[in-house]
Amino acid sequence: MKRIYKILISTFLLTFLANLVIFAQNQEVKTNNEIEILISTFLGNESRNYYGNKAPDKLDTIWKIYLGEGISPAYGKEKVWKGAGWTGQPLLVRENNKLFLIQGAFDYNLKKINAKSGKIIWQYKFDDIIKGTPTIWHNKNAKIPENEYIIIQGSRFGYWNSLDDKYIPSLRAISYITGKELWRLNVKKTDSYSRDVDGSALVLNNTAYLALENGIFTVFDPNPTNQIMLDGKKQPKVYQEIQYYTKKDMELHGNDLVSESSPTLLNDRIYTLSGTGRIYGYNMKSKKNDWEFYIGTDMNGSAPATDDGCLLIPIEKQYMPGPGGVMKINPSKPKNERVVWFYPTKNKKWYHWEGGIIGSVSCNDSYVDDTENHFAVFLDVTGELTVVDHQSIEKKKMVLGPDSLTKYPTPKLIAKVQIPGTISTPIMVKDKIIACTDDGIFLYQLFQTKKNKYNLELIDKVSGLEIDATPIVWDGKVYIAVRDGYMYCFGSK
Repeated sequence: MKRIYKILISTFLLTFLANLVIFAQNQEVKTNNEIEILISTFLGNESRNYYGNKAPDKLDTIWKIYLGEGISPAYGKEKVWKGAGWTGQPLLVRENNKLFLIQGAFDYNLKKINAKSGKIIWQYKFDDIIKGTPTIWHNKNAKIPENEYIIIQGSRFGYWNSLDDKYIPSLRAISYITGKELWRLNVKKTDSYSRDVDGSALVLNNTAYLALENGIFTVFDPNPTNQIMLDGKKQPKVYQEIQYYTKKDMELHGNDLVSESSPTLLNDRIYTLSGTGRIYGYNMKSKKNDWEFYIGTDMNGSAPATDDGCLLIPIEKQYMPGPGGVMKINPSKPKNERVVWFYPTKNKKWYHWEGGIIGSVSCNDSYVDDTENHFAVFLDVTGELTVVDHQSIEKKKMVLGPDSLTKYPTPKLIAKVQIPGTISTPIMVKDKIIACTDDGIFLYQLFQTKKNKYNLELIDKVSGLEIDATPIVWDGKVYIAVRDGYMYCFGSK
């Protein structure tokens, strides 16, 4: 009898302690945090044209932390990847008056980092390296605090997985509050060679939109509460799947049918650049693709929307005889009038890229009013940093487009300098430009010397850093992940 009492007492104590732990955990989750999302997705917002509030005057090292490393194949061989790479831009959140970064890394982990100290708060492990930038969404319908702020992040398809596996969950949701997994979405096998996810989702009216690297534009419910059984697994409810390639694309591109870019919202359409050379426009009202524009060459980057209702398209030189570069298009115009201008870049090979732009274009539209000049800045793979007035055209000047047949107007050149090559995206915040390259980070200031004349002045640089990722700025600091394995905070000490 005494033995039974001892067992009962022990069981009671264990149950009590377990409930105490659960209660403590729940109390931790249910703290009344004041949270403000400052940078929510790749290139800042749904228009892909915001990079932070204030750039620094210097590039002193404030702190650096080791992000780690991981193994993943590259060009048929095993490769050790350190730090973070393309697109690799951090998000920024203010929580209880403290700033926190959300950064994906090559050690397979998504990390929440204290922006003041560099201390890692939590990390969540994927099945492979993380290349893309996450999106954070405020779920106002959340029933529990853990589900209120949701991070949507993609990765490579999985180091231990096979491309033929039925279930490849390369897209996942993680709680910002706890760092715990909320759901996984299967990236289905298609004609594309890839089942990775590089793009950053848009979440609009509680619905998520993203073209995956399998070439499928996916519309789904990101709320963890509404998951359903799909492919034998509990997953987010998928509303629509639209194929973003054609049979003709397969003839020209083979299985290179990936969609790596992040979608852009402009006037009730969601625009996605495809590696097949097509730009697709999904109508949010009709819930159909009702707009398309064919360029033909590969497009890896994302397209910022401009104040005058246009898109700035980064173009790689691939699959077409003409140059890569940047094209400004007006989606509201008829097909033969959509191209506002084209700026060609050099046909010069860098590593395995033949030329053009692998990153994205930045513009200053979020920082200027209608009375000020509207500039676009971009970096081609050879390191030519270019600033143009994207609302002005060079008079009586035409250039050949990517097909080497069609001629287009070209924008007014503001400034141009040569720096090392890169696949990173430069950012422009007011009069400051931050450009990350294969050999360092460069801080420029754009000075107006006389009417409509400008100079790019180098005000600081840090050499010797190999950078593929894209930076953000906040309160005079730059945050950037580097291929040496570290994440850096630069600014004035």
